[in-house]
Amino acid sequence: MSNIAKLLLPWFDQYGRKDLPWQQNVTPYRVWLSEIMLQQTQVSTVIPYYSKFTNAFATITELANAELDQVLSLWSGLGYYARARNLHKTAQLIRDEFNGEFPVSLDQLESFPGIGRSTAGAILSLSMGQTAGILDGNVKRVLCRLFEVSGWAGHSKTQKLLWSIVDKETPSIQTAAYNQAMMDLGSMVCTRTRPDCERCPLISICSSARNNTQQQYPQSKPKKLRPHRHVWMLFCALDDQVLLYRRPPAGIWGGLWSLPEYDSLEEIADWQEQYTGTGSATVRQHEDFLKHRFTHFDLSISVMLLSLPEGGLINDNQIRETGDEFKWVQRNELDQHGLPTPVSKILAHDFPD
Repeated sequence: MSNIAKLLLPWFDQYGRKDLPWQQNVTPYRVWLSEIMLQQTQVSTVIPYYSKFTNAFATITELANAELDQVLSLWSGLGYYARARNLHKTAQLIRDEFNGEFPVSLDQLESFPGIGRSTAGAILSLSMGQTAGILDGNVKRVLCRLFEVSGWAGHSKTQKLLWSIVDKETPSIQTAAYNQAMMDLGSMVCTRTRPDCERCPLISICSSARNNTQQQYPQSKPKKLRPHRHVWMLFCALDDQVLLYRRPPAGIWGGLWSLPEYDSLEEIADWQEQYTGTGSATVRQHEDFLKHRFTHFDLSISVMLLSLPEGGLINDNQIRETGDEFKWVQRNELDQHGLPTPVSKILAHDFPD
């Protein structure tokens, strides 16, 4: 057994987390779901979403049989929506090709959408008792400090080095406890900004603690100027209904219901003429309603308010010809649709008449 495992496992027995929802009633499905939700998301944020999700879809077959809108609705607010789409696709593949049972090989698991090597390793080790390593954000941070690993962890060269350490250090016995202990250590002790080295069971073998370089690792991603984008969203109301638009499956908020979105006021004028007829709707401008920060760029959203007259209609024939998917939704049914968080904020706003 490696030196890390010898020092870490006794610490885990005493201090490790053992009462998280996905650690109860352990199955490959429950571990997989938790691993996907926990990607770039804190445990405290994930727990209520995980509970809602497992209440709605207790098994992978129930998830596979659900409509995508149901899945996206329960995911709304959790972010990184490609995770939810891949979750649904993978559930259907496992249902159709593996009779609803997770395959037991790393290669097969990695072939599914949204399952990388670390997620596959977590499924195999935490739910099946296999020897397989993991390399999530917490583990990367611990290893980068332990061995003073230079370079951004997202670079392929650095990733390769970190995986070689994982392969060497992951024990063949008590693998599940070791993997969970590494994640717990990163989350509870070897934290991003203020590592509590005095409480760390690995301080005696940690290179950065010995050299007082903890704050230098892991090294940050090389900075680039963050792009900024501005869009207009069209808030079109008729009585107690709002017009929603399903976004394309790829890209940000893929597959979610949103407000029609345009890059300029001219495009909105074209939309108004195409779908409502000139002069059939009242348009008002509500600028700079909110800003939203994505991982790779910043987004500013301005809102254009469009009110249809009594009995006014969107030209459904025109909509069908374009192939765009629009839908009138009652305000009290909006929570049944997968909506991006900024769009939910817009829809909840009480715009002046």
